[in-house]
Amino acid sequence: MVFSFFYTVVLLRNLFIIMTVGMANLFKSPKYFFLNFLSFVDICYSTITAPKMIVDLLVKNKTISYLSNMLQLLGMHFFGYTEIFILTVMTYDRFVAICKPLHYMAIMDQEKCNKMLLETWVGGFFHSIIQVALVIQLPFCGPNEIDHYFFDVHSVLKLACTDTYVVGVVVTANSGTIALGSFVILLISYTIILAFLRKQSVEGRRKALSTCDSHITVVIIFFRPCTFMYMRPDTTFSEDKMVAVFYIIITPMLNPLTYTQKCRSKEYNEETVG
Repeated sequence: MVFSFFYTVVLLRNLFIIMTVGMANLFKSPKYFFLNFLSFVDICYSTITAPKMIVDLLVKNKTISYLSNMLQLLGMHFFGYTEIFILTVMTYDRFVAICKPLHYMAIMDQEKCNKMLLETWVGGFFHSIIQVALVIQLPFCGPNEIDHYFFDVHSVLKLACTDTYVVGVVVTANSGTIALGSFVILLISYTIILAFLRKQSVEGRRKALSTCDSHITVVIIFFRPCTFMYMRPDTTFSEDKMVAVFYIIITPMLNPLTYTQKCRSKEYNEETVG
């Protein structure tokens, strides 16, 4: 019942954002354009695992087919890392809005936004294909029991009937490099933003930072569990299941709350110019 409630909240909150952006025709604003697709990815990310996990908590025999296992693995990494790329793109959007407000609409035009969004989907697709390709070629001969709520790479590798050290290193390098690289880009972007704001007035800094606080909060909430899970060697810990529940249900539930907790009547460029 608890997880069902959380999953329902994920659906309702993110659908509310999608409907609001669509009904108010806010797609021309890069801020709401990317927020709309972030909400869509959150819904898909949770739906890949949450319904199956909720059903398994209600039944005695918890089983899943090999094909469903691979599809779940593919979907998790596809939507999970697409979200990482979208958060990175949203950081660039804030950088342009604050550091180049007068050129904001010229730089972040609709064509540029569409292209950047396409790149996030393509990046997530290639990452997920690599993950599945590394796992699907491994032999599995039992036992086929996983101490987890869903099939993640680290838990699946433990079932292989062969040495998975090399595969584990490649999986960690692939996932960890993307997560770490995106996080470094975020840090550099906000460092430049803060350095730029040192020259602005107190009121200007306050208005500019008010456009970033929600995004910074979401980045911290999302990247902390992601870093714990994928930027370490191919090992499993008892905390993995708790962290997994956090980033497949709790994070998508908190994202829309974080972004909608402050209602602003002006766009990025209007606030920073003012």
